Amino acid sequence: MLFILKSNLVAIMAQTKQLIDTLKRTLKVQGMSYADVATELNLSEASVKRLFSQSSFSLARLDKICQLMGMEISDLVAQMHSHSHAMVSELSFKQEQEIAADTGLLLVTVCILNRWTIEQLMAHYHLSEHQCVHYLAVLDRLQLIDLLADNRIKLRVAPNFKWLENGPIQKFFQQKLATDFFSTQFTQQNEQLIVINGMLSNEAMAVFHRKLTQLAREFDTLNHNDSSLSLSQRRGTTVVLAMRNWQLGFFDSFRK
Repeated sequence: MLFILKSNLVAIMAQTKQLIDTLKRTLKVQGMSYADVATELNLSEASVKRLFSQSSFSLARLDKICQLMGMEISDLVAQMHSHSHAMVSELSFKQEQEIAADTGLLLVTVCILNRWTIEQLMAHYHLSEHQCVHYLAVLDRLQLIDLLADNRIKLRVAPNFKWLENGPIQKFFQQKLATDFFSTQFTQQNEQLIVINGMLSNEAMAVFHRKLTQLAREFDTLNHNDSSLSLSQRRGTTVVLAMRNWQLGFFDSFRK
C-alpha cells in the first residue's frame, strides 16, 4: 500500500510541475515578472524564484498570484489541461538529450511510443514499478504522455511525431546501427536487405524521395493500426530508409 501511495505521489508531483509551468507561461503572456509577484506576495524576488524552482506554493499564495493576473485558480487549472492535451510533433534538443543520456529512460520511451503499458514493461524487462513510474513521470514532464491515476498512460504525440534530424536520439541510433543493426545476413523470416545503385537526375531523386517519405507514413499507419493487438501478436520492427549522393570510399584512389 505504501508503494502504491508513493507511485501516485510521483504522478501528483508531475501534475504540480505542470501547474507551475502553466503559471509561468501565463505570467509571461501577461508581461509580468517575478518582481511583480514578489510585490504582490510581500516577498523578496529571490524568495519568489525559490518558490517557483521548488514548486512550493501554498493555495493562498497561488490564489493571490491568480488574482494579480485577473483570474481564478480554476482558470489556471483549465489552462493547464488545455495545454496538456496539445499534441507533440517533436521535442527540443535538450529534451532529446535528456532521454538519450539515460538508457532506461530511452527504453521506456520507445516502448511507450509503441503503446506498451507499465505492466508489459515490468513483465518483459528488469524494471521495477518504482523505476517505471519514475521514467513515466519524466515523460509526463516532457509532455510526451499524460500520467493518469493508477499509472495509466495517455500518449500526447501527434501522428507526424518525429525525432530531430541529427538530434541526440537519431545520433544514438546511428551509432548503434553499424555494429548492431547490420550484424545479420538478412536471411531470416521478415528480414530483407535491398541495395540499389544507379544514376538519377535531380528530378528523379525528388520523386524517389517522396516515395520513401510515403512509405514511412504507411509504416506509421500500420504501426498505429496494430497497436491494439497484444504484444504476443507484434514483433519489434526497425526499418532503415536512406538515400544520398554517395559512392564507395575505396574507389577514391581511382578518381581524378
